[in-house]
Amino acid sequence: MEGRTAVVAGATGLIGGELVRMLLADPYYGKVAVLVRNRMDMANEKLLQVTVDYEQLEASVHNLLTGADVFCCLGTTIKKAGSQEQFRKVDYDYPMTLGRLSQQDGAVQYSIVTAMGAGTASSFFYSRVKGEVEEGLARLRLPALHIFRPSLLLGDRQEVRTGERIGSAVSGLITPLMIGGLRKYRPIQAKTVARAMVHASKHGGSGVRIYESDQIEALGRQG
Repeated sequence: MEGRTAVVAGATGLIGGELVRMLLADPYYGKVAVLVRNRMDMANEKLLQVTVDYEQLEASVHNLLTGADVFCCLGTTIKKAGSQEQFRKVDYDYPMTLGRLSQQDGAVQYSIVTAMGAGTASSFFYSRVKGEVEEGLARLRLPALHIFRPSLLLGDRQEVRTGERIGSAVSGLITPLMIGGLRKYRPIQAKTVARAMVHASKHGGSGVRIYESDQIEALGRQG
């Protein structure tokens, strides 16, 4: 089967699920490999499900990353992870391991979803970890690194996040007022983020590229 290979980590999440569906429908990609802990209830001739243990990732992805577009949609919350240490594993350690292997094995590019406000100087642990993974991946000097910083995500989650549900309801009332410099704070559909990731992977060029939420929105309209 011809076409580029896409490798997706976090395929069962809000953005990851949308991304996998788009990649499978895109003729540019001949194979879509998803790194999962448990097999997904999905079948497609282009789909390759790879059961992985992120603590021993290298053995699972050997020869899979060479020449591939790698998409990292891994992410959790401190509440779901149970502790800051476990949160850091999912949002820093695992993306960094995948990044190192991508660089080592010759992946074409690496795209990752972090968050608005990511920065190593942030007083918020969540945002600080997101900033640390951005800087860590940048130091790897991957051929192309695309960093996506969406604002509040909209979409149908399998899990209930009360804070996001309240934020979504409130934002629906104030979004029309968020113009000019406030535009990047508008909530964004997970589907739009996924579409922007696919577009950037095909047209984004080399080096480190950072996309704030308003830029993701614009890019998603081009996808």
